[in-house]
Amino acid sequence: MFDDLEDDMSAQAADAFVRLVAGYFASTQTGDGPVSTPLTAAELARRFDEPMPRGRRPLAEVVASLERDVLPDSNHLCHPRSLGHEVSAPLPAAVWTDALISALNQSGAVWEMSPVGTVIERRVIRWMCDLVGFGEEAGGAFTSGGTEATFGGLLAARAIALPDAWTRGTAGHRIAIVCGEHAHYSVERAVGQLGLGTENIVVVPSRALAMRVDALEQTLGRLKEECRTVMAVVATAGTTATGAFDDLDAIGNLCEQAGVWLHVDAAHGGSALLSPTHRWRLDGIARAQSIAWDPHKMMLLPLTASMLLVADERTLDAAYNQRAPYLFHRNGDGPSWDQGVRTFQCSRRLDAVKVWVALQRYGADQLAAVYDHLCATAQTLHGLVSERTEFEAQHEPQSSILCFRYVGGRTIGDVCLDELNQTLRERFNRSGEGWITVTSLGARRVLRVTVINPRTTTADLERVLEGLARLGREIEAEITARENASPREAAEPEPEPEGPDPWDEPL
Repeated sequence: MFDDLEDDMSAQAADAFVRLVAGYFASTQTGDGPVSTPLTAAELARRFDEPMPRGRRPLAEVVASLERDVLPDSNHLCHPRSLGHEVSAPLPAAVWTDALISALNQSGAVWEMSPVGTVIERRVIRWMCDLVGFGEEAGGAFTSGGTEATFGGLLAARAIALPDAWTRGTAGHRIAIVCGEHAHYSVERAVGQLGLGTENIVVVPSRALAMRVDALEQTLGRLKEECRTVMAVVATAGTTATGAFDDLDAIGNLCEQAGVWLHVDAAHGGSALLSPTHRWRLDGIARAQSIAWDPHKMMLLPLTASMLLVADERTLDAAYNQRAPYLFHRNGDGPSWDQGVRTFQCSRRLDAVKVWVALQRYGADQLAAVYDHLCATAQTLHGLVSERTEFEAQHEPQSSILCFRYVGGRTIGDVCLDELNQTLRERFNRSGEGWITVTSLGARRVLRVTVINPRTTTADLERVLEGLARLGREIEAEITARENASPREAAEPEPEPEGPDPWDEPL
């Protein structure tokens, strides 16, 4: 009765899936077809509303279901007009490696469960620590994403600032965690999860979308006068909203003077370390004690491939201070090969292997060229936006992210323009012409583009802007007509949308 399990191990069975993926790659290369789906979640749910299958089906039927029911209405991130969230169009060699990782099914927490995989992970971590400029005592681990990496970095900071917190908790300590106003929500999430209290987050204002160093200096001085323990300062290298870089050198200098742990969220911008052109934006990163970095963003790795790097690996080992003699074994005084002693996860997929394969296949120099190309494409978009009167760029891109706003003929106020830009994004994405996101800057709703697909050309950017302009004019006319309607008509409220606030969308 288990013959089908053996049959599915054949090259013929694998070929059905390989052809499906290769066909997807080929279809998106041309730029034809929709980027995403016009269907709602409820409409998609009806497609899959069926009882749990109890019997087996031919593999060909299952693959056909994937091709018919899954692929068409998924987000096609390899499409050149996919310009939404920071999720990449993944490198093909890394995609194929995912199948091998799944087939081996090694748990990367313990060396004896993954003898080769854990060694490869530590090799890749060492390469990345060298890029940062860390010394021989540095180390780290792969994580499930930048959020877990930031959690791990702040956990290590807590172990230094409050060494008894693991056993006695944090009650009675007057602590503070300092970050910029554009820090990722993972900082607040980690602080809450660590039991530190989100009210203890102290936010430093920005200038030109980056943390103000003078304001940080004043903040650290004030907290010292208040006898509060600054557990960590979190700087950002590539903010989620705009891709801006904090001045890591100046911030690192202040943290060193104050004896404060510096964590750098470089989930988006860490890959600039590969680039001779953009590396300067990360000057001073070696002054950090911990760094979050997502190769699944600007290095174009498939989800997930994220890392936490620390200047001294012993601080990370101390942060995850638990004993599990049935799992973790240390031989001698050297570092443990068991990655589970320095990470939140016990069941750990060997994501480091696909990073290793990508570097072996394409080389660091080609990946650096990809980073440069994505940033240059964002600069091209900035130029195109600046040439059109109906759009207003909100900043000049420092990486591959640009925020801009549809302003049209400037005949309606800011509140109506907020509504227009939100509606514009929703209609544009449903049209299938492209896929973008939105965010808020300075209390205003703006359109947001992330260039994270090297297939995107200037022609694609022009087509996206033309589609946005056309729909923007339609929505602007609708709003103007509504505003000019009779008082009785204008007073009739529209029904409240069901479900969560459509503006409450992660970046």
